Amino acid sequence: MVIAAIYDIHGNLPALNAVLEELEEINPDTIIIGGDIVSGPMPGETLERLLSLDGKVDFIRGNGDREVVMAFDGKELPFAMSEKGREKTKWVAEQLTQYQRDFLSELPASISIPVDGLGDVLFCHATPRSDEEIFTPLTPPERLNHLFSDIQQRFVICGHTHMLFERSLENTHIYNAGSVGMPFADKPGAYWLLLSPKGIEFRYTSYNFEMAAQEIKASGDPQAHEFAEKNVIEIPTALEAAKILEQR
Repeated sequence: MVIAAIYDIHGNLPALNAVLEELEEINPDTIIIGGDIVSGPMPGETLERLLSLDGKVDFIRGNGDREVVMAFDGKELPFAMSEKGREKTKWVAEQLTQYQRDFLSELPASISIPVDGLGDVLFCHATPRSDEEIFTPLTPPERLNHLFSDIQQRFVICGHTHMLFERSLENTHIYNAGSVGMPFADKPGAYWLLLSPKGIEFRYTSYNFEMAAQEIKASGDPQAHEFAEKNVIEIPTALEAAKILEQR
């Protein structure tokens, strides 16, 4: 069993297409889409691209997907969300069809899949108990133990904080799958994981950033210019992001 785990695409269709092109050569048995699929400049097109894939694809829900469904339904968004985040979430919801909304609303919070050599692997968006809890490479072990208590699987794959890293507890190995569409890393690109009986491998896919930025700026997203410049052309480092996230 070979599994590609691609998380936090955030409507970045050019980045997604680059990863999918690479996966054509790898031909994994399963692709796990780890949540926060549509919250970005090309939401509908990104989801349709994933739904058009041949072969086995499993989806889980991210907090961004949940919030977009709330906005689609006209529900009040979380109090802690910034005004900028509200504007973006409502715009994304307006780009989706009823079918796309319904698909997102039915996604599971987590799934478990057996992998030879690894056993059952748990895939979730942020932590096993929440789609929005934050932990980073800087999180103290005591907090990690609290977040991952009572987990039966030895391996857990998470996302949400957009940076590739590994943390280990006494009986649990935790991997963050990074982000395809909005990574925090030393260089721009798409970051993801490949799981196989050989282990878990950090993967990086480059793509044409300038061309992608042009496509994003033409998307109609009111925040497209900022997304292109700060999430495609240049990106924050994982250390910079971790320090900010830990303050939350």
